[in-house]
Amino acid sequence: MQDTPHAKPSTLPTGGGAALLDPADTLVLLLDHQSGLFQTVKDIAVADLRRNVETIARLCTLLKIPVITTASEPAGSNGPLMPEIHEYAPHAVYVPRKGEVNAWDNADFVGAVRASGRKTLVMAGVWTSVCVMFPALDAVAAGYDVYAVIDASGDPSEMASRVSVARFAQGGVKPTSTNALLSELHRTWARPEAAELAKLYGLVAPNYAAVAESYARAQQAARDAA
Repeated sequence: MQDTPHAKPSTLPTGGGAALLDPADTLVLLLDHQSGLFQTVKDIAVADLRRNVETIARLCTLLKIPVITTASEPAGSNGPLMPEIHEYAPHAVYVPRKGEVNAWDNADFVGAVRASGRKTLVMAGVWTSVCVMFPALDAVAAGYDVYAVIDASGDPSEMASRVSVARFAQGGVKPTSTNALLSELHRTWARPEAAELAKLYGLVAPNYAAVAESYARAQQAARDAA
């Protein structure tokens, strides 16, 4: 068999990240994270759900990613939006609805999405199987690239959550997690927001915060001993 010459190292760009979220084209939609609905969530601990939503709000503020929020019947039994969203993402725009279950049935909501000029939508909400599912499928049909953050959303049962993920996949919606979203938009530690982004990893993964604290203490001990 004839030997083949060794291939020369490629000088072409790697293409890394070409399939990942582009922060400049991303719009985050936080749907119906309401106190009354939280009481029905059974597929994730509500404290974890709220912490993940807070992480997304903080991330959007750090990276200057626009946010739209909305709520179904906030004056009724579904309750008001969790305050952490607008506290940690003060630039978020709230779009009221007129009773529509599906936010995509509300012309003002769809108009706000279109006015952003962005074609990549990241959605999370309560319930996953309704408040996220319906607008996500409609947005795909309208030509948007849509992601659903499953652990920043909640459903009344594990079964409902599993069915939701399956239907997302069948309908062209990409399921993701808060940690994946954070890492995908973060991309590199060589950026001025790195220290603040590290704190967000501690929110979404408390064990990571413990690792960071141990490392910082070890570094301080080494400095003290020097």
